[in-house]
Amino acid sequence: MANIALGRYVPYNSFIHRLDPRLKLFGLIVLMVGIFIKFVNVPMNFIVYGLIFILIAMMMMVSRIKFKTLFKQLKALWIMITFLLIINTIVPNSGAIAFSIGSWNIYWNAIFQTLYIVIRLVLMIALTMVLTSTTRPLDLTYAIEWYLLPFKVIRFPTHEIAMTISIALRFIPTLLDETYRIMKAQASRGVDFVSGKLSEKVRAIVSLIVPLFISAFQRSEELANAMEARGYNPSGKRTRYRVMKWRVPDSIALIFVVGLLSGIIVLAALKVDFVAIIGNLF
Repeated sequence: MANIALGRYVPYNSFIHRLDPRLKLFGLIVLMVGIFIKFVNVPMNFIVYGLIFILIAMMMMVSRIKFKTLFKQLKALWIMITFLLIINTIVPNSGAIAFSIGSWNIYWNAIFQTLYIVIRLVLMIALTMVLTSTTRPLDLTYAIEWYLLPFKVIRFPTHEIAMTISIALRFIPTLLDETYRIMKAQASRGVDFVSGKLSEKVRAIVSLIVPLFISAFQRSEELANAMEARGYNPSGKRTRYRVMKWRVPDSIALIFVVGLLSGIIVLAALKVDFVAIIGNLF
């Protein structure tokens, strides 16, 4: 858990760090929309997923985010991959049979559906990690609040919602560190989180969850008292020490993001098949 970087800001002076948080949040949404667009066939889907992954890998290298950090966060996905594969094989399928286990047939459609879900989840985790690693929580709050400004007409609590989301993102690494600390403390007292019977594992989990909830409530109360002591008023007029300014690199990045989404939509709408085009050429 100490290696989990989701929600943890990494201070560097890279090109992506210097981009406007409003643009980075918009780019996150655009790329997530592109991830869920379906194309003409399976090879075309995986080609687009590969191109998006290459783009994310380039952003990670520019932002100085280590790939091993991403891989460490994906360790827990193996259980979910197995579970999804079992569910997809139980559901009736049709088409080509990949292999058979006794009288039970495993179809390619079930395998591809599982791969689609897993790849999309991996790409979304990587994108979220890039956003949270390159954007300060306060800047992210500003971006969310800026996008919610039109709702102020109907007296929607935009600032309160943005601050809540920012605090939630900020406390993800804090709670993970607290979980790791409690696990070490309980292990030193003889609690075994790895082996043992089911009843013993349940008691071990309870010994972890109860102090974690108590610590989370204490931290939230301390945060509320600190904000109140500093005169925080969510309905008051607020000024900012750091004013975000839209610059030329932000405009270039915005054009690139919009062009990328437009290209993905055109490929899906026209049912372009790169594999067939290359086959016809050669």
